[in-house]
Amino acid sequence: MRNTGLITKVLYHNNKMKKIVRLLIVSLLLVGTQSCTSDEHKHQNMEAEEQTYTCSMHPQVIEHKPGLCPICKMELTLVKKSKSAAHYDIELSAAQIQLGNISTQKIAKTKQSENSGYNATLAYNQESIKTITTRAMGRIERLYSKTTGEYIRVGQPIYDLYSEEIAIAKQDYINAYNQKGLPGDYGKNAEGLLKNARQKLVFYGLADAQITDLQTTRDVSPVTTFYSNNSGYTTEILITEGNYVMEGGEVLKLADLNQLWAEVQVYANQSNTVSLGQQATITFPGYAELENQAKVIFINPEINPTTRLLLVRLAVPNPLGKLKPGMQAMVNFSMETVQGLFIPTESIIQSSHGAYVCVETEKEKFSTKMVKTGIETNGFTEIKTGLTEGEKVVITGAYLLNSEYIFRKGNDPMAGHIM
Repeated sequence: MRNTGLITKVLYHNNKMKKIVRLLIVSLLLVGTQSCTSDEHKHQNMEAEEQTYTCSMHPQVIEHKPGLCPICKMELTLVKKSKSAAHYDIELSAAQIQLGNISTQKIAKTKQSENSGYNATLAYNQESIKTITTRAMGRIERLYSKTTGEYIRVGQPIYDLYSEEIAIAKQDYINAYNQKGLPGDYGKNAEGLLKNARQKLVFYGLADAQITDLQTTRDVSPVTTFYSNNSGYTTEILITEGNYVMEGGEVLKLADLNQLWAEVQVYANQSNTVSLGQQATITFPGYAELENQAKVIFINPEINPTTRLLLVRLAVPNPLGKLKPGMQAMVNFSMETVQGLFIPTESIIQSSHGAYVCVETEKEKFSTKMVKTGIETNGFTEIKTGLTEGEKVVITGAYLLNSEYIFRKGNDPMAGHIM
């Protein structure tokens, strides 16, 4: 009986321990379930907080629940923030990307012919400009050319000059000519006197025909007409009728248009690609038939410190006279082919901090990258540093994307960045 009682007590205690163990297991399960439920609720709440709604037409509208845009009454679009937000600057919906005409392109190394185009202006060839001057002191009685742009031919009258010096020289020539017919030493000496008198009239600028006419006309008038020794267009009139001039006084300037100058401003970073004697193609907007070849004849040794541009001058043949000073032109320098990463120039955003581009890091997620640019050619710009082959660069809508970033973030994407 004692053994039976001991067994009964042992069984009783064992049953009691089993109940306690069962209670502990149930409690642990309940606690675990509540903890999981609590974590799920927290996760759901965080997701709910991360979900925002915006309008594709008015991105400034941001709500935390679905509904209609208070401005245009369009249905709001769900925008979820990604845990990988550190890898991009801004996320857009598909509708926003479509409306903004945002497109991307994978970049790869390509070859571009470095045909650099520059705006140019035609100008007079200064070396062809002739200045007509007086060779004696006197008064301008008449100007035959009174407006610029007139064409003057060789032998055409330019001005009448009242000069007593020239009148005296005329009289000396006539006296020497009359003396030449006298007998003896008078006639012999007259040859030398006539030669000296003729030389003096040539010095004053009289033509051979005018001097020969003095032998018959015997005209010693102080007013003498002077004729042009050059052909060209009047570019500048330097005196008016009735004014007195000294010996060497300037009357007007004539320019020959058989050759003109084209002056262009070249970027400083491309100045080493232009050399004397280099050929270039010059075209004129609206005048395709006037396309011509020009040659570099001058490179300014000094770069403009303000604009960082270099003056380059080219000689442009104009045998038909159809080109006029002041015409606008486009000069294209033919240079070597360059291989590198090229993207459309319009996809590069310029700011006070430098140049940068927008890239698509993930679907509908965009980031900005500062870049260092190289040559510009054919509407493309070389990227020296900042991008790698295979990246997807925003080629259209970059400025709109940049504006959206500034609107949302309130600052320049490149603020604080240094290339």
